Amino acid sequence: MLLKQLSEAFGVSGAEGEVRDVLRQDLYNVGKTKTDALGNLYIQKTAKHNKPILMLCAHMDEVGLMVKHIENNGLLRFDTVGGIDDRILVSKNVIIGSNKIKGVIGAKAIHLQEPKERKTPLKSKNLYIDIGAKDKEDAEKKVIIGDYAVFDTEFTSEDNIIMGKAFDDRIGCYIVAEILKKTYDIPITAVFIVQEEIGLRGSAVAAYNVNPDFAIVVEGTFASDVPDTKEEAYCTTLGKGPAITFMDMTYIAEKQLINWVIQIAENHSIPYQYKRTTFGGTDGGRIYTTRQGIPTIIFSVPCRYIHSPVAIANTEDIMHTISLIEIIIQDIKERGIDQ
Repeated sequence: MLLKQLSEAFGVSGAEGEVRDVLRQDLYNVGKTKTDALGNLYIQKTAKHNKPILMLCAHMDEVGLMVKHIENNGLLRFDTVGGIDDRILVSKNVIIGSNKIKGVIGAKAIHLQEPKERKTPLKSKNLYIDIGAKDKEDAEKKVIIGDYAVFDTEFTSEDNIIMGKAFDDRIGCYIVAEILKKTYDIPITAVFIVQEEIGLRGSAVAAYNVNPDFAIVVEGTFASDVPDTKEEAYCTTLGKGPAITFMDMTYIAEKQLINWVIQIAENHSIPYQYKRTTFGGTDGGRIYTTRQGIPTIIFSVPCRYIHSPVAIANTEDIMHTISLIEIIIQDIKERGIDQ
């Protein structure tokens, strides 16, 4: 299953190669493939008519850790890569480097902590990764400074609920890959983006290279439909369809585009919702300001507990996102983008 492969693949920002290989192998016969110097993967599908050019985007990278120091006792000190809440790190299993060395994130034993320490969330600077090495020399046989680490999480599914790591944004990669496998009568370039989690870096390069007439970004975003969150503060809710972004810290949607998407969704009875918070950002924020400006729409699939060892999503939201984007592509083919 492609989504399982993508979720379990190793792909911290700057080390997306394994994810790229999974996608390249899955899409090898779909279109012309290339990779740029930054590591973005392009899959280009040509058509009888060369306009308008549509770009579909999802980012490959995930949040993770990087080894920054090896202690004399063999324990590994690390920095976080991307936005990770320090509170979720302790006692989590991780995989380190290309050799997939297993480790566990450790901390000072609670028995040795002062009462005040027990009331304070542990910071990443006070944590370490334990790979069972007996000393520094032993650890250096398995890992080196600069090695990345990801959470060691197995993808699982039951009914319409899936659980796994890196749903932000391997779900988006899956959606774009599945859409790309079908035939359309307009030129489409899908770009699987690098380094989104550390500053939306790959998308600016990709958008400049493709120079599309229109872009669709597919993301995984956080669902806050959990206890202790008031309903009016929900960002998104599982099971209510793809979320449409009006605004975030990097992007403001054109109202005309939003109305067009909503009309299509309602005409085809596809459930949708709005992303109801404005903080954070996505590759859409870089794409729509590239060159002279690129009309861009952002769809997000709700996921509980993103940027953690395990997230939860609803496959119906994924399928509704695929359906909506496919209909949008068909509408662009029939009526163009200047509607």
